[in-house]
Amino acid sequence: MTRGGRVWHIGAVARVFSPRFLLIRVPRRLARLAPLAALLLVAACGGLTPDEEHVRMIAAERAVKDQFFRSGPDSPMPEAVRDRYLPLSYYDIDLGYAVPAQLAMADQREPVVMPTSTGKMREMERIGALEFTLQGTPLKLAAFADAGTRQITRLFVPFSDQTSGSETYSAGRYMDLTPTPTGIYIVDFNVAYHPYCYFNPDYDCPFPPPENRLPIAVRAGEKLGPPEEPLSVP
Repeated sequence: MTRGGRVWHIGAVARVFSPRFLLIRVPRRLARLAPLAALLLVAACGGLTPDEEHVRMIAAERAVKDQFFRSGPDSPMPEAVRDRYLPLSYYDIDLGYAVPAQLAMADQREPVVMPTSTGKMREMERIGALEFTLQGTPLKLAAFADAGTRQITRLFVPFSDQTSGSETYSAGRYMDLTPTPTGIYIVDFNVAYHPYCYFNPDYDCPFPPPENRLPIAVRAGEKLGPPEEPLSVP
């Protein structure tokens, strides 16, 4: 996502380790609040199973994000709308939406141009496709990187599904994955989030490509709150 010509890499991450899924991805702009997340986690996780710890980790990450959006000096959410959108709305955490996936790498990076929320076109490269099964349905999601990126430090996975436009933002949601040497990933829709342009039209956010429109309802991750959504896909 970009704002005022500057690129904000939401996928730049601080690593917080989880016994079940190895890590939770925290936007680097939230990393300054990582000590709070750690305190919340330590307080909550004594004697829990790995699955319970992972649930608590996601809950802690959500609390940190709310605090950052509320009072962070570079919060992407305008102060005038914070009471309207905060706390952010989420589906209940459901580990059935955290599934293993294999990244089928493309033979070579394929240039892709994505329309954005401000009417611009974003140059990206298709790295490969994540292949997984969710709710008994075999699915694929293409993973992307910014065009010209030499060393890939994150995989950008924008998607829409059957909740888009009714229960979640019509312009889709995002996930960010840290590359693995094995090509094996956990696709965890519990950490799917709305792009910043949902809260602030100054941000320039790519729309998910047609191949990343899932034919099922993904009721996990961030969802719409009571207010109507402010921006629609053209």
